[in-house]
Amino acid sequence: MKLHLGCGPKFIEGWKHYDALEFPHVDIVGPVDHLQLEDCSAEIIYASHVLEHFSRHKCVDVLKEWYRVLKPEGILRLAVPNFEEVCKIYTNSSSADKIEVIKGLVCGGQKDEYDYHGNIFDYLSLESALKSAGFKTVRSWNWQETEHSHLDDYSQAYLPHMDKQSGNLMSLNVEGLK
Repeated sequence: MKLHLGCGPKFIEGWKHYDALEFPHVDIVGPVDHLQLEDCSAEIIYASHVLEHFSRHKCVDVLKEWYRVLKPEGILRLAVPNFEEVCKIYTNSSSADKIEVIKGLVCGGQKDEYDYHGNIFDYLSLESALKSAGFKTVRSWNWQETEHSHLDDYSQAYLPHMDKQSGNLMSLNVEGLK
């Protein structure tokens, strides 16, 4: 099974969709930190801009839950806001409203009860959390090289918005291998 966690309105053909909110394509409605799935039942889990919605105190527990559901040699593919890039954008901007540009990346969109961020990540902190959860290998992944590259989600978040040619990728895309 290929599992798309926290999918929201985004649909990937051939994947099982799991979200806390109801959408027509969602297969399982429920909390993504307590999956209603058997151990070792997924070959890949994709969670784009989901992990940062959990507190820094709960992050490793959430990763352990996702690890539980993965088959041996399974892949957890994560995308989270890249705090290092957020800092660069903020620091290098001379705009009077520069904080508004990065506020959603740091605080979440705040459109519903789940759309708030409780954690920030750079590569080293995410790698550490993944290894603490049991993942043996951690590596970056390129959104252009996935079977879901056609899906315009936050793994492809650039500033300036949608400038995928010369903008800054604001998403930290990291995989953990079980």
